[in-house]
Amino acid sequence: MTNSQFENIKSDLLPYDFVKDNEVIVSESNNEFVAISPFQLSLDLYQEIQRYLNSSFKFELCSAEVFNEILTSSFSSSNHNDNISEELTDDFDLQDYAGSINATEDLLSGNNDAPIIKLINGIISQAIKSRASDIHFEPYEKHIKIRFRIDGILKEILQQDSKIASILISRIKIISGLDISERRLPQDGRVSLSLGDKNVDVRVSTLPSSYGERIVLRILDKQAAQININDLGLPPKILSNYKSSLKNPEGIILFTGPTGSGKTTTLYAGLRYLSDSSQNILTVEDPIEYTLNGIGQTQVNPKTGYTFAKGLRAILRQDPDVVMVGEMRDIETAQIGIQASLTGHLVLSTVHTNSAVSAITRLRDMGIESFLLASSLRTIISQRLVRRLCQKCKMKSLPSNESVEIFKLDKGSTIFKPKGCDYCNQTGYQGRIAIAECIQFDKKLKDLTHNNASENEINEYVFKDNKSIDQASIDLITEGVTSCEEIIRVNNIKENASI
Repeated sequence: MTNSQFENIKSDLLPYDFVKDNEVIVSESNNEFVAISPFQLSLDLYQEIQRYLNSSFKFELCSAEVFNEILTSSFSSSNHNDNISEELTDDFDLQDYAGSINATEDLLSGNNDAPIIKLINGIISQAIKSRASDIHFEPYEKHIKIRFRIDGILKEILQQDSKIASILISRIKIISGLDISERRLPQDGRVSLSLGDKNVDVRVSTLPSSYGERIVLRILDKQAAQININDLGLPPKILSNYKSSLKNPEGIILFTGPTGSGKTTTLYAGLRYLSDSSQNILTVEDPIEYTLNGIGQTQVNPKTGYTFAKGLRAILRQDPDVVMVGEMRDIETAQIGIQASLTGHLVLSTVHTNSAVSAITRLRDMGIESFLLASSLRTIISQRLVRRLCQKCKMKSLPSNESVEIFKLDKGSTIFKPKGCDYCNQTGYQGRIAIAECIQFDKKLKDLTHNNASENEINEYVFKDNKSIDQASIDLITEGVTSCEEIIRVNNIKENASI
C-alpha cells in the first residue's frame, strides 16, 4: 500500500500500548474495520483483535515508515482534555490514587487510559498547587520516580511500578504533540493547560535513557509573565538603576546568574515596563518562555540553522527600538548585539557568569575588544534566588563558629534556622526572594574597562559604595529572611562548612 492511501487515517480503536507492542492499528471506514501493520498477523493476534472488536476485519500491509506515520497521526491528536481540574475533586489525594493503580499486563483491555490520564492530571495539578517549577519523570529498572522542583530543590513525590512507565510517558507525549513512535532521540514539545481559572504553559522535554525515556515538564505560569517591575523584589537602589537604564535609547543591559535564578522574569518585567505603542520591541529567544502582548518574539531553531546571530541580524532589519537576545552565547551574537547598541538600539541580554563583574571578563574572553565593552555596556545585574525561611516555624539561633567566620557575624548575634511545619511541608522554607548586585557604567568604570583592569580592580571600585551579592546575603541572614545554610547552598560558599 502507498503512503497516500493512509493520509487521512486517524484511529484509536485499540489501546495505544497494544498498538505499539504488536505494531498493528485498526481503522474504520464505511462501517468496515481495517487492520494495518508492517507485518503479517499471527493467528493468535488476529483472533485477539477480532475478539476485542467483536467483528471481522480486513488486513492491509504497509511499510514501517508509513505505519509510524499512521501511529503518530492517530494518537498524537489534540483531542485530549486540557482542563486538568475537570475530573479532580477538592479532596483528591494523589498518593492514595497512585497506590490504587494496578500495573496490569492486559493492555488490550483498554482500562489503563482513564486512570493514567487522571494520574497525570493529578500530578500536574499538585505540582501547580505546590508552586513547582518542574516535574521529573525518571524511569528505572523496577520503578518510575516522579519528582517536583519546588523553590529550586527537587523533592520525590511518587514511585510507581515500572510496568506503567511506558504508558505514563506515552500519554505525556500524546498530550504534548510529540512523536510517540520515536523513542531513540530527544524531543521537545509544549502544551497549554488550565487548572480552574489558572492557565499554564507546560514545556516538555524527553531524553532516552537506559530504562526508557526521561521526561521533564517545565511549568510556565502565564501570570509570571505579567509581573510588574516594581514587584520583582529587587532592592530599591538596584530597581532604580534598572529603571533608569531602561530609559536609555541605546546601550546594553546584561543579566547574569545561574539557570533558575530569575533572569528571564526580570528581563520580561523590564520589557513590559518599556512596552507601549511608541516603541518597536523585538526578541529572539531559546525558547520563548512567555508570550508578551505588544512585543514581537521569535524563537531560534538550530536544526534549520536559525541561530541567535541570524535571528538578531534579521530583527535589526525590522526597525526595532529595543532588542532582547535570550543569551550571548558566542562571539558572533555578542558582536552583533554590541554593534546594535552602538547604532541606536537598546539591547537586553543574559550571560552565564557568577557575578556582574565577571560578565566583563567573559565577554573579553569571547574576543570582544575592551573599548567596545566600555562604549556599549550600561548596566549589569547579577542575581540569585534564595529560599525564604517559613515565617510560621523558623527558630532563633546563635551562629556557629563557621558562620561567624564565613559571614563575619558577631558571636552573640541572633539568626534564624529552618524547623519545618505543615504550612511549609516540613521543609522550613516557603517561597523565594532575589539577592542581587548591580554595576552602573560611569566614566571611571568605562575607563577601567577600556584599560583592561582586572576583576579585583573593578570589584574594588564598583562595590565601594554598592552592596555585592555576598553583602546582600548577609543582610538577609541578619534580618531573619533566610538561613546561613541556604546562602551557602546558593552561593556555593565553603561547601563543607558545618552551620
